[in-house]
Amino acid sequence: MPLLVCAHRGSSAAPRDAAASVGATWGDAPCPVLVVDRHGGLVQLNRAARSLLPDACGGDRLHDVVPAWLSDAHRHLAGGRPTEPRAPLSGVIDERVFQAHPSPSADGDVVWWLVDDTDRYRAEQALLGAQERSTALAEVSNRLLSTLNVPRCMEVVAGTAAEYLAEAAVLVAPPQGRRHHLTYAGRGGSVTQVTRKVDPRTVPGLSEALQGFPPVPARWINPDAIPDWLLPEGFSGSAGSVIIAPLPGHGVPAGALVLLRSGTERSFSEGEEVFARLFAARAGAALSAARLYTEQAAITATLMRELLPPALHRVHEVEYAAAYRPAKDHERVGGDFYDFHPGADSSQESLVVLGDVAGKGLDAAVLTGKIRNTLHALLPLAADHQHVLRLLNGALLTSHHTRFATLVLASVRRRDGRVRLRLTSAGHLPPLVVRNNGDVEEMPTRGTLVGALPTVTARTVETALAPGETCLLYTDGITEARGGPLGDEFFGEHRLRRALAECAGMPAEAVVERVQMLATQWLATGPHDDMAVLAISAPRTGPLSVVDGRARHPHPRRSR
Repeated sequence: MPLLVCAHRGSSAAPRDAAASVGATWGDAPCPVLVVDRHGGLVQLNRAARSLLPDACGGDRLHDVVPAWLSDAHRHLAGGRPTEPRAPLSGVIDERVFQAHPSPSADGDVVWWLVDDTDRYRAEQALLGAQERSTALAEVSNRLLSTLNVPRCMEVVAGTAAEYLAEAAVLVAPPQGRRHHLTYAGRGGSVTQVTRKVDPRTVPGLSEALQGFPPVPARWINPDAIPDWLLPEGFSGSAGSVIIAPLPGHGVPAGALVLLRSGTERSFSEGEEVFARLFAARAGAALSAARLYTEQAAITATLMRELLPPALHRVHEVEYAAAYRPAKDHERVGGDFYDFHPGADSSQESLVVLGDVAGKGLDAAVLTGKIRNTLHALLPLAADHQHVLRLLNGALLTSHHTRFATLVLASVRRRDGRVRLRLTSAGHLPPLVVRNNGDVEEMPTRGTLVGALPTVTARTVETALAPGETCLLYTDGITEARGGPLGDEFFGEHRLRRALAECAGMPAEAVVERVQMLATQWLATGPHDDMAVLAISAPRTGPLSVVDGRARHPHPRRSR
């Protein structure tokens, strides 16, 4: 290591104090040693110091032969400031890193020992770089896992790559026909997404990356061959260094990531290229997961449309309204269901179905879908409820499903100013009719459930609704809603009847909302079964008024 010794200008040898500080063998020390006097004059230097500073010799000024970091340190030390720095003094000399250790004498002369610290410094920088890359990968993973939206995930990948890896980044998605979705990001800039008709074969290594082949080494890619369409808007100058990394996916490639640095930036190092591939692997997994989720969500939405109950409204001068609440609020379907098949015109009956499949959740919803589809196919036979139930029972017995169901059929037609109903229950709770005077009548239809026994029996009853009267179909999720003051009491049929009595004269939608609200309030936050309720009302033709909590239709004025 070089030894730098400073002494008084004009001296031909090291001062006595300096010589005492370094000992008799300082000239043969393996590190550079310099002796410098209090005025900054170079007094003497050993062989290692002459090798490090070949132009230096005794009598030179220190600041003329060494970097400023060392001459400034000597000036501060000789000027009476603290003689022992708290941290090792270090700096660069001739592209090597040295630690400088001073040995001051009593008269102000200083012997500087220079210890080569280059290897330790490089190892430390490599370790810091690895730690920074690990931190960056963790941050990247957190960002990529924050969304399952494909366009947003592309934005995160391109933006994060431009922030941590390059001056600019471009994510090239797999082709859709002859067009590619491109996501551009620049360091410190915004992220833009476009869909263009481009030819990946014009970019060395890009076509291979999009097919999932191993990446082409960056040193094989000529930056001058990068076409303009691959450069983000605002990219400064031409590309000076390029990395093209494939984005591996689940079975199929998720795209390719292009990293760019301009000619004014340093080229990508081998370590940065390795890090870019690690980044691309995580980005590809995140993009594949987002695409898979999007595809499954689209399939689920398509299937769900067939399972969701229909929206009800006024048809052929009859009001219909319904509400459904699954057992789990995050689910949209379950074991309770209703369906509506309007007649072709007012002269034909409309068919209303409300049922309850054993079980909850998606498994039960699949069977409700089969029941609804089967009943739709049996619509031409809907005039005979008994025959429809027998055919439905046979279809369920031959199914791989082991669940059974209860349901009620209602054929509806308006005639002679009244709504005529034919009601048939197959093991279901009997319908309730709310008369204009507040009476609540239970329809005496009974039957056996479907899908469990070889034969099904049921009794059909008929009734008529005067204007303002309502027939309510409901599932046991309403009456068996457990709650109340202590949280362990059923809502019960008696509370339902009392609530319906207060709904006399109300339209179908108001009746449904009232029943659903009371059952929900009774539950509070407790668990519950699926709940479905459906109302069929004969609408009034004039305005309603409310007296004592009940809707009343005004009596027509008598002629005088």
